[in-house]
Amino acid sequence: MNEQRYGGRALAMIVAALLAVAGFLGYRGELPGWPLGASELPAPIIEQPPPPLDPLAVAAVVDPALVDISASAAPFGLGAAGSGIVLTPDGQVLTSHHVVKGADTVRVTDVGNGRTYDAVVLGYDAGVDIALLALSGAADLVTARIGSSAGVRVRDEVLAIGNAGGLGGTPTAIQGTLTDLDSTIVALNSADLSRKPLTGLLEVAAAVSSGQSGGALADRAGAVVGVIAAASGDPARATSRPPNGYAVPIDTAMRVVEQIRSGIPTDTVHIGPTATLGVLTTDAKPSGARIDLALYGLPAYAAGLARGEVITAVNGRVITSARALHAAINVHKPHDTIELEILDVAGGRRTVSLVLALGTPN
Repeated sequence: MNEQRYGGRALAMIVAALLAVAGFLGYRGELPGWPLGASELPAPIIEQPPPPLDPLAVAAVVDPALVDISASAAPFGLGAAGSGIVLTPDGQVLTSHHVVKGADTVRVTDVGNGRTYDAVVLGYDAGVDIALLALSGAADLVTARIGSSAGVRVRDEVLAIGNAGGLGGTPTAIQGTLTDLDSTIVALNSADLSRKPLTGLLEVAAAVSSGQSGGALADRAGAVVGVIAAASGDPARATSRPPNGYAVPIDTAMRVVEQIRSGIPTDTVHIGPTATLGVLTTDAKPSGARIDLALYGLPAYAAGLARGEVITAVNGRVITSARALHAAINVHKPHDTIELEILDVAGGRRTVSLVLALGTPN
């Protein structure tokens, strides 16, 4: 009897000791020192590389949803050629602002059906180089598949598609890879030789050329991830550095489109016909917009504004620079009446009321 009690007590002590060891080692259901079962080893994750971009397949998807754009300005008929991306079956077209900048007339040829339409500019944001057009009498157009630029990565393969050289016809497709997602450049407009800084651009190692502006930067699935804005050089010329292309991310472009569709202008997004004061200005010191030239036949000239005078306010809104004056006029429409506060060259102040005229998309 005593031996049985001793044996039971000894067994209990051994079990207790094993439990204590297991607790110390962090017991997980296996004995200390024993290897895990093969079924419990984490399986290695093998990421398959994406399939290579097929230029012909992507172009076949994107081409029918593109347009060729021809813009001209009076009185000399100067203009520009570019491309556009069809957003809606009834003819809303996304393009670059600089393609239609200063244009009195815009004509658009749809690649999908070969028809030519008159176009009006619904609105634009010159700062990000995006404009939205509407085609008169359009219906049942093939629309582009709009992707997202949020998920693009450096080294992604893309296809730049547009009206290369402004020649029209079948769009030219140039394959390349993304090399930067946040490029800053100073773009030269070949039509009027103006320069504009552009930021936040996608950079692609591809020989993008003039005329492709406003065209599509597409991913391997044929989704538009950018709007072509500029090229670093003429691919026909031999240079020490291969030419690159630049595109406005499609997410940025579509935010401008939605603002235009809302009908609510901002300091940067202009909606509808462009209003003009008819002045060329520079920054005044210490503040204001200095008039360098009042253009003959336009409202400022008719109101007697002269070179050297400074615009200090528009409808009570303080004007600190030429850019501030542009932003203040940007929210108005032709035929709006505004009041300007003017500081003349002798230091005198006066208020001038005038009616804004119809201008070009600038």
